[in-house]
Amino acid sequence: MNVYQKLNEARAKFHTKALKKSGHNKFAGYNYFELGDFVIPAIEIFNEVGLTSIIRFGKEIAEFIVVNTEKPDEIIVFTSPMSSAALKGCHEVQNLGAVQTYLSRYLWVSVLHIVEHDALDATTGSKAVEEGTPDEGKMLDYIAAIEATITLDELKDIYIRAFADCDGNKAWQTKMIAATNAKKKELK
Repeated sequence: MNVYQKLNEARAKFHTKALKKSGHNKFAGYNYFELGDFVIPAIEIFNEVGLTSIIRFGKEIAEFIVVNTEKPDEIIVFTSPMSSAALKGCHEVQNLGAVQTYLSRYLWVSVLHIVEHDALDATTGSKAVEEGTPDEGKMLDYIAAIEATITLDELKDIYIRAFADCDGNKAWQTKMIAATNAKKKELK
């Protein structure tokens, strides 16, 4: 099998796993997958199908490289723009670690196609949803998902869901359009 076939097989196997979300956003009141919730099962599956992963952080771009272990010249590269963090009470190295952890998580999410689980489950049953006002945490998850996309088709799918979940809120609709347009430029 080539690297693309192996990645598809790994994705299929991964989505049969029953994983538990251990992260909890107290402010917005939703659960989410932390990196530790899925990275070990993902690596085990990669090993089963003959893939390995390499994550690299440059000044402007973070890369997730999927390598076919049987034919190491066969690779797929997923990228994300680098970001920054300014966590209260943390020094530069801790902020760098936060950026690398979050980018690793979002790169894995892109590689394994698990973005929608974080974004769509964000506020089930919350008061904000009942009142017809989109939940900020859910909307921010959508923006993160848009920024993590790697194909125009994936971008379109996430945008459609995100825009619908804006529930007519013009401010969030504008933010979704801006994030989507910026990502579209980057992908072209």
